[in-house]
Amino acid sequence: MVGAAALLVLVGVQDAAGSAGATVDPGRGSGSVTQAYLLGATPGARVALRTGAGAIVGAGRVDRLGSYLVRDLAPGPGYRFEVAGRGGNSFAVLDGPTPPSSALYRQTLRPGLNYVRVRDGITLAAVVRLPVGKTMADGPFPTVVEYSGYQIAAPNDFLPGAIAATAGRPDPLAPATSTMFGGIVAPTAGFATVNVQMRGSGCSGGAFDLFDYPTTYDGYDVIETVARQPWVSHHRVGMVGVSFSGISQILVAGTRPPHLAAIAPMSITDDLYSTEFPGGIFNTGFANTWIGERQNDARPAPAGGQPYAAELIRRGDRTCAANQRLRLQTQNVQRLAVDHPTRTPSLFTHRSPAHWASRITVPVFLSGALQDEQTGPQWTSIIPELAGNRNVWVKAINGGHIDSADPQILGPWNEFLNIFVAQRVPRDNPALVALAPVLYHVTTSTVARPLVASRFADAPGLAAARAAFARDPRVQVFFGSGTDPSLPIPGSLSAPWSLGFGSWPPATVRSGIRLALNGNGRLAMVPAASASVSFRPDPAARPAGTLDVTGPSPLPWKALPPYHWAPIPGRVGVGFVSAPQRVDTVAVGPASLDLRLASSAPDTDLQATISEVRPDGAEQLVTTGYLRASFRRVNPAATVLNPTRDWLDPQPLPPGFSTVRIALNPIAYGFRAGSRIRITITAPGGDRTSWRFATPATGGRIVDTIALGRGGSTLTLPVVPGARAGSPIGPCAGLRGQPCRDYRPAFNGG
Repeated sequence: MVGAAALLVLVGVQDAAGSAGATVDPGRGSGSVTQAYLLGATPGARVALRTGAGAIVGAGRVDRLGSYLVRDLAPGPGYRFEVAGRGGNSFAVLDGPTPPSSALYRQTLRPGLNYVRVRDGITLAAVVRLPVGKTMADGPFPTVVEYSGYQIAAPNDFLPGAIAATAGRPDPLAPATSTMFGGIVAPTAGFATVNVQMRGSGCSGGAFDLFDYPTTYDGYDVIETVARQPWVSHHRVGMVGVSFSGISQILVAGTRPPHLAAIAPMSITDDLYSTEFPGGIFNTGFANTWIGERQNDARPAPAGGQPYAAELIRRGDRTCAANQRLRLQTQNVQRLAVDHPTRTPSLFTHRSPAHWASRITVPVFLSGALQDEQTGPQWTSIIPELAGNRNVWVKAINGGHIDSADPQILGPWNEFLNIFVAQRVPRDNPALVALAPVLYHVTTSTVARPLVASRFADAPGLAAARAAFARDPRVQVFFGSGTDPSLPIPGSLSAPWSLGFGSWPPATVRSGIRLALNGNGRLAMVPAASASVSFRPDPAARPAGTLDVTGPSPLPWKALPPYHWAPIPGRVGVGFVSAPQRVDTVAVGPASLDLRLASSAPDTDLQATISEVRPDGAEQLVTTGYLRASFRRVNPAATVLNPTRDWLDPQPLPPGFSTVRIALNPIAYGFRAGSRIRITITAPGGDRTSWRFATPATGGRIVDTIALGRGGSTLTLPVVPGARAGSPIGPCAGLRGQPCRDYRPAFNGG
């Protein structure tokens, strides 16, 4: 039997012989960080990649654009592509931590569209925008970078593009509204911005692969190149952005670029696995569709890809056209996710923000929402990874993905960037205050808390302003956004009260307060007599709620549309409800539900939902958690409140009862006196606006049984001792990100 390596050599000889008289172009190979790529080779020719020792580590055919790429390579010299048996140039695969020559960073960037060369020879599209109303003659300027795979390097102005999109006349050369921090917010705040397109998207070269090593280290090179521009103040830059360009900040800062000053990420995730596989269950909703959209963005322009790339190529941008050559080598991230239902370390670890967070040494301003319907509320798990960095400020608020830039957060964001990037006292900024109503897509400041651009405008100097800012709590949690009694419209962007903590989870919470799941649907401090209850989990009975959307919004800060949160029908789930609270109970931090569970199936998918049953009979969603029971094993770092897992070794349920601990997403909620705490257990679905779950159909045939009372199941809540709600209970329908419904007991009474 012919060995694989020998067979490849024979095939290469046959290709070469078969093409006698024809010219086979071997192209040129180059090394990237743990990758190798080939450009300019004969399409359709067989290609193999050899190490310096001659071993074949990748083989296939050159694509129709003349390219080929191999991933997951060991760094080192001597690599060489062979095309149709012809050997090409020798090159090294890079390791990432070893920086390139500083000569790479002596590039000149000017206002408008630029192409920044990174260490592997790829160029990235980047648009330089000056502070609003400024010219180069006014420099140098404090500068921030926004780094995204969305349409960020489109060269036209942000605000006219957003307005045109509202009118149904989208400008193909306008940046995406999701890149507004680099597009309009930071320039209005007095910063120059460099809006950088990730490799493999838009007009940038390379092949797209979600947060692989080349993308992360591209960020390092961009920071160092921008910092060396003569128009950059102090030759140190910050990073800004929400969601995609929030996550990228964590990874780039983890590489420790020497000239990075600070980062301000918003609406991130802690780990790609936790968003793609919440509780070990594939997220067929937002996570899967978002990845599909990014892969569509990575198709080669002008036939596919992002609109601005197609338009610039049509107008003759040769660099943008040449940068499409590796697009057919885009990693199929959707297929990777489906093929890796466990958290394979080689795939997920280096793409995980939590992996890089502990390496960050620059100041961090992190904000997010605790009902984030897109990346998820589990982003708070990254806060402990930042424990070694004393210059960290976190703002958490109830609401959706967009609420991370609530006015109460955007003001301190502006202060942070002025102090740590611009190195100046943050002053009042009428332009930024005037921009806020546009950002939040409201007509007047009466339906959103007015933006306070600076609390320290009268500080005698930078040191005094910095000291005043540093007195903010490390973690500030805002409560009740959407129910501020000082504003007339429910759902307004304003939280009426907040609490500050020195850590996450708050140290005062300790091991939390444990409540027993008792018979007759009761939830109590004292376990009752041993009992059990059975239900038939059925994902078909938990359809996703629907959104009332009245029209498109040019900006993402539109008020969250109403969400129809359906009750639990029949015997598909169980509920447990406490007695009315005698005093306010404020819970802050992660929570968990310990089930003593038996199932008629070897595996079962579960969803646990905490809600508040109000005195008026309405029920308010607080948080949810999910678990595929075969992933019930926790790792040594697990605590009562935070059952962490490696997600590597699913095991079927044995006969009889097993302990199944469901991690509940973080809570920041004040259960008011007179209200009752409720926990419901169902199949996944029905409680999140954008997440969907690949739970196998059950048809109601699976029976799950929960042990109750003494020796049975318990709920552990992160109750803050002595804390009380800072405002009266607001309208149920107003609370941002937390839907409301009429309370209906489950069949078991809770």
